[in-house]
Amino acid sequence: MTAQSDLAFDPWNPAFVADPYPAYAELRARGRVLYYEPTDQWLVPHHADVSALLRDRRLGRTYQHRFSHEDFGRTPPPPEHEPFHTLNDHGMLDLEPPDHTRIRRLVSKAFTPRTVERLKPYVHGLANDLVARLVEAGGGDLLTDVAEPLPVAVIAEMLGIPEADRAPLRPWSADICGMYELNPSEETARRAVRASVEFSDYLRELIAARREAPGDDLISGLIAAHDEDDDRLTEQEMISTCVLLLNAGHEATVNATVNGWHALFQNPGQLAALRADHSLVPTAVEELMRYDTPLQLFERWVLDEIEIDGTTIPRGAEVALLFGSANHDPAVFTDPGRLDLTRRDNPHISFSAGIHYCIGAPLARIELTASLTALLEQAPTLTLTTEPERKPNFVIRGLEGLRVAVS
Repeated sequence: MTAQSDLAFDPWNPAFVADPYPAYAELRARGRVLYYEPTDQWLVPHHADVSALLRDRRLGRTYQHRFSHEDFGRTPPPPEHEPFHTLNDHGMLDLEPPDHTRIRRLVSKAFTPRTVERLKPYVHGLANDLVARLVEAGGGDLLTDVAEPLPVAVIAEMLGIPEADRAPLRPWSADICGMYELNPSEETARRAVRASVEFSDYLRELIAARREAPGDDLISGLIAAHDEDDDRLTEQEMISTCVLLLNAGHEATVNATVNGWHALFQNPGQLAALRADHSLVPTAVEELMRYDTPLQLFERWVLDEIEIDGTTIPRGAEVALLFGSANHDPAVFTDPGRLDLTRRDNPHISFSAGIHYCIGAPLARIELTASLTALLEQAPTLTLTTEPERKPNFVIRGLEGLRVAVS
């Protein structure tokens, strides 16, 4: 068992958070699985192992479908955290079959490819409008002026949340997502609980209104969704699904946008090539998602003992699948530290894999394509004015802001 003092992995160190990729290379060189005592987790840094374990049914996002907290050797969460866990534990991201299978099947009846395709004109129109305002102002903060408002508005539009009600969505989401960091503080938990209560109360009222007067929106679709046995989503499952779609749908897109543009500014040759040839946008979107991954780590519980490279990981342990490291594994990606917007062979796992593969990935790609295209077309002289600060978070990787100018 490797002692944590020997590892380069240090998720609370600002220098590590600023650039974890050299440390990941050290982890990959050290082995296929390494124990990290501060979080009581087994770190998995290689692409092949991460990809395989995402599909391995001996691991799960939850264990409560098979074990009690006590059976699993875990301490139940404090009662005061219950509103967060009720919200989180009824979303399909944190469920395993058969509950996950049932909920994803029902959600898929409402969140169809046609639903996403129908949003495309709205997404591109909004991206163009946001960028036009940025250009008219001569620049601003790419985070708050473009990256944040686009996916929040798209998810809100899809759910049917009125424009007048959208202001709290981003703060609610940010507070809830704080709980996904490693060893969150009690203050983080308090904010997450408060946001969980407020967001759930709002959605409960909106669902009731849609039951009375259905519309052409996803919430109405979730209410109507049923299978051949007339099985339907419960109210709590609908609430948890809506929150999951907002949190997952915009946290990844917001951070992929600013991380991506920061990477482009740091690689001016690649940015120049993209500006000269907009047909590179599709491969650029995939490469930017790989190069600076918005979700760096994904956790799994070990439901049945597994072995990795001769190391036995017992039932009840937790593994930390390092997406950022997997996406820089030279065994899979040629010269992974180089940003290559023409990269064709790009099996990144930024959207996860297996049964928990991101249901919103097609929409995220549309949003990233729309904002990147709008900025290339309307702001061909976009420049970085101030080197940005990294957010202190490790798991959800982003920037505090990205100040830009348009000459």
